[in-house]
Amino acid sequence: MNDWNKPLTMMEEEKKSVDVRENRLLQMDREILVHLLKDRTTDRNIMWCTDNYKKYGSQYEYNQPIAIHLITSRHGNIIKPRVEKSRHDQQRRIRDKGEVFTPSWVCNKQNNLIDNAWFGRENIFNVETETCWISNKNKIKFSAEQGKKWTDYVESDRMEISCGEAPYITSRYDTVSGKYIEIPDRIGLLDRKLRVISENTDLEDAWLTWAYRAVQSIYGFDWQGDNLLIARENILFDVLEYFEVKFNKKIETPHLVELAKIISWNIWQMDGIKFVVPESCTTEKKEVEQPSLFEDMYKKEQVCECEGCKTGNHFKHNGIYCKLMDWKTHKSIRYADLINKEK
Repeated sequence: MNDWNKPLTMMEEEKKSVDVRENRLLQMDREILVHLLKDRTTDRNIMWCTDNYKKYGSQYEYNQPIAIHLITSRHGNIIKPRVEKSRHDQQRRIRDKGEVFTPSWVCNKQNNLIDNAWFGRENIFNVETETCWISNKNKIKFSAEQGKKWTDYVESDRMEISCGEAPYITSRYDTVSGKYIEIPDRIGLLDRKLRVISENTDLEDAWLTWAYRAVQSIYGFDWQGDNLLIARENILFDVLEYFEVKFNKKIETPHLVELAKIISWNIWQMDGIKFVVPESCTTEKKEVEQPSLFEDMYKKEQVCECEGCKTGNHFKHNGIYCKLMDWKTHKSIRYADLINKEK
């Protein structure tokens, strides 16, 4: 009997670990991990984009793809949440990439502001305290007068920029303290949607249909590949854990595979300044014709910089512009085009 087939009572303590171990995902179904590592823009795997792992060898260097065997073999479980990284690695990532994770109580305050505006009232999901919150145990009410239904809330789009491990999307654990947060007290953007689904649906098929739509409605991007993988894993396990609490059974593997596909589109690797795949802009050398003193033409090598990098124009980069999925049309669209449309 492998770990995934354990009864829920035997899985309980393991499930509450903040670290989703890649070996466990491999045991559940290799295809889940295949999708969680996929970069939909390049159709390759996401890259490390950090030097934290290069001590393990050349395949772990900055611009190398994260392959399954690199994180599940003899170096397995090397990708850890921030709270389990060494103090040295935490400080280095702060220095190199300005990586500072937000406590869950701050995420809650900011997520509450979004809901206050959407609902037109306060204290919908919880009441804030100084550095915590008291969860509202009553069913969330939706105003018929405003014409807003629970399904509208589930499908409303949300995004976490520079998402790290996605603490605004799902609060499986506090990214600063490392404390595991039980389902009734979670405050992430996806957590709130899954709670609403659980309060309004009792049939598994309906619950899963709306869970798919909830995941399709949340977006996030980050530069560093290990953060991105952890964010994707947290979102997947958030749905898994809500399902188990609702139905007292484990979710079937094909649903996890389908969710992993959606997540790989919605949580992507990107340079948030340039809107391209990190480090994909290039400086090229071209031969151009130049006039001489004798009116003859001769060829001279000229360095051609990326116009976007040179001018600061976000829409003139020669790198690979990142794509995400428009789930209403099921067609991919460049993130830069969405930004340009808003402007």
